[in-house]
Amino acid sequence: MKQSSYSEHLVSYACDDTRSLGRQHEESHPTYRNEYQRDRDRIIHSAAFRRLEYKTQVFVNHEGDLFRTRLTHSLEVAQIARSIARELCLHEDLSEAIALAHDLGHTPFGHAGQTALNNCMKDFGGFEHNIQSLRVVDRLEQKYADFDGLNLTFETREGILKHCSISNAENLGDVGQRFLDKTQPGLEAQLTDYSDEIAYNNHDIDDGIRYGLISMDEIRQTELFSTQYEIVNKKYPGLDDKKMIHEVIRRMINVMVVDLIDTSKQNIDRASLNSIGDVRRQPQRLMAFSEEMTQKKLELKQFLRKNLYQHYRVHRMTKKAADVIEALFNAFMNDLQILPPEALAHCLQLKERHGEKGVARGVSDYIAGMTDRYAIVEFERIFNPRQLSFVNLIP
Repeated sequence: MKQSSYSEHLVSYACDDTRSLGRQHEESHPTYRNEYQRDRDRIIHSAAFRRLEYKTQVFVNHEGDLFRTRLTHSLEVAQIARSIARELCLHEDLSEAIALAHDLGHTPFGHAGQTALNNCMKDFGGFEHNIQSLRVVDRLEQKYADFDGLNLTFETREGILKHCSISNAENLGDVGQRFLDKTQPGLEAQLTDYSDEIAYNNHDIDDGIRYGLISMDEIRQTELFSTQYEIVNKKYPGLDDKKMIHEVIRRMINVMVVDLIDTSKQNIDRASLNSIGDVRRQPQRLMAFSEEMTQKKLELKQFLRKNLYQHYRVHRMTKKAADVIEALFNAFMNDLQILPPEALAHCLQLKERHGEKGVARGVSDYIAGMTDRYAIVEFERIFNPRQLSFVNLIP
């Protein structure tokens, strides 16, 4: 059987699919793909990945066709991650797989939905989207005859689980162990985490300006934006706003990526790495921004939090979203029989194993898997008295 020769392009301390820590269920090696390509392909073909098209990034999907969704965000993260991995001679396919899967567990309505669902689940173990993303690929996807989930490699699953409390880590087996041992994930997981940050910081600016919540004059208060704005304005005087925004943001992404690569190379050189084991044993992550860039990013984040994420129009939208999530959760918990058959069966199965806590987890699985518009439709079906016809009650 022909195997991939991709590993010959990797540095010695990269994650190597030929030396992967394996899958939860043993499978034969793919013929013309490496193991991380197989992971990526399974993620792309999953139902959870398709649903990302209709899940909020910052703005609810139906507010406008050009706003970013969880799907477009994931694709942008994957592009950045592959570029960084290629320059550092790390595994591009693994970086891409992690990027495409990192938001699979996100609720509808973005972070407002997660906060609302976590509040609903506070007496049942809470809700966290990183753990839910892992739950999706380990259990909830139902496509294969031999196993539940997607049966991804350890390295992809490790990258999906970016953050985790000690109490949760104790229940997550192999991928939770590093949080208990205080060890580091592979460099591919580390760089993808930063790629996520680079993507959402810059593209939220684009969407915020497009939505009219922030202006270029306001965002020029931040050093990262103003520096690139002056460069573009000097090179292209009189450039129209649409092109100006794009030119500035693409340069912002570039300077952040270059800083991350340069700083990480210095850290890697100082660490004298020979293997992935050396990466895992480091006292702190080797992928990092410079101190100067870290301060600039902090200023940008503080600006976005105050002027975009806490804008009253965004808050109104997120308040409505939280009300929908809470209402759906309470309705299902009070009467499981209003759940669609497949979701009901899932909840009853978990109830047999874990009692009321299992029921709540099953309900949260159902809600977290909804798209924005499906959650709104479900809310209407259950609570709108005008939708009493039998046809309108059918999911």
